[in-house]
Amino acid sequence: MNVSPLDTRVPAVLLRTDRNPFHHGTLGAVRSLGRAGVEVHLVADCAASPVRSSRFIRATHTPPRPGACLDEFARVLRRVADRVGRPAVLVALDDASAVAVARLRAELTDRFLLPAGPPDLAEQVADKAELAVLCGRLGLPHPATAVPDSAAEAEAAARELGLPVVAKWSRPWLLPAGSGLRSTVVLRSAGEAAALYRRSERAGSRLLLQAFLPPGLDRDWFFHGYVDRAGVVRCGGPGRKLGAWPPGAGLTTVGRWTPNPRVQALAERLTGALGYRGVFDLDFRREGRTDVYHLLDFNPRPGAQFRLFTDTAGVDVVRALHLDLTGRRVPDGAPVPGRTFVVENYAPLTALRPHPLPCPPSRPGARELAWYARDDRAPGLALWSLWPRHALGRLLAARTPPPVRHERAPAERAPDHHRAPDGHRAENRAGNRAEKRAENEKASSA
Repeated sequence: MNVSPLDTRVPAVLLRTDRNPFHHGTLGAVRSLGRAGVEVHLVADCAASPVRSSRFIRATHTPPRPGACLDEFARVLRRVADRVGRPAVLVALDDASAVAVARLRAELTDRFLLPAGPPDLAEQVADKAELAVLCGRLGLPHPATAVPDSAAEAEAAARELGLPVVAKWSRPWLLPAGSGLRSTVVLRSAGEAAALYRRSERAGSRLLLQAFLPPGLDRDWFFHGYVDRAGVVRCGGPGRKLGAWPPGAGLTTVGRWTPNPRVQALAERLTGALGYRGVFDLDFRREGRTDVYHLLDFNPRPGAQFRLFTDTAGVDVVRALHLDLTGRRVPDGAPVPGRTFVVENYAPLTALRPHPLPCPPSRPGARELAWYARDDRAPGLALWSLWPRHALGRLLAARTPPPVRHERAPAERAPDHHRAPDGHRAENRAGNRAEKRAENEKASSA
């Protein structure tokens, strides 16, 4: 193996609060570090996940609750650190965790190894409204964006941007489970924009509307990389999105490592201007009419398909993080253009097509599957016992009409940084019930 050996005396703690049981990026991180001999501790809810059966997990730990405040993140991580018993490399695998870890860096450095950087930068780039402002300041192409302050403004902005229009919640990690709200949706009418704005209070963050850039062949691109202590982008590279779910938007189901100097230059320019350090994942869409690449998202953590970019030295962005933070040299492996990554539960036909068997994990092959691996078969087998039930449940839920909710536009915007405390939510629910009783009594008297 041509990779500089990782310091196996230093364990890794992988942190994720998102409850998605089929997050294949988590399994990728577990396998990447575990195969290198690193002791892997997983802080995530994986009770119903194929990930839990990986032989590379040393121990699992209870994560913070979705929407947890910084104090809860700190308590959980201190408890995990006590159980691990020695300093560990901490890898955040979702936006909520990345934002919290960056904010808590000063008080975590005695227990964890973390990249340097401004404590608020992860939050800035992950917030889709703030990212639009950053791109404007840096002169980077970004879809035209409006952040309305009322339902009427949302309706007017949708018309001005041109229909259809893309609607996003600025901090999607704050969306409550079971709300029926999606982080990104394409709206076909101005009325839909106004109606969606009225749900801002429930969403927990600002609604933004963006000009719609049509998807198409050779238009959707991503870039994964790691910025080391010296500010140099190491490993990773540009990739083409050959398949996505939902189609035209959403997670990459089939991706291919494809050289693209323009995307590479944009990634390096952006991270350099921001002084960013650590792992990052960028999404771009090329506008067909102007041939300009627009930045759509900046994720301050590993992307789910980061294993696509495993170079000839066997290094990916998660291994680069561990090597750099433990003072080891990150070797200069060569890219592997044409290498593909397939998420087989979303692209089963692609996964089943005849293809040369993947190479051993010690060196990159022409293709890697998200779940199946010859040296770690259990998660791939567990996937097919769990996924059909999950998919059927999602299908039935999509066909069931959501309950009618009577929500009013908020008098003032709820804070973005944290959800309202439980007591405040209880007061809101009690107030809503009182209002409904008053309405019923009024109707009865009429």
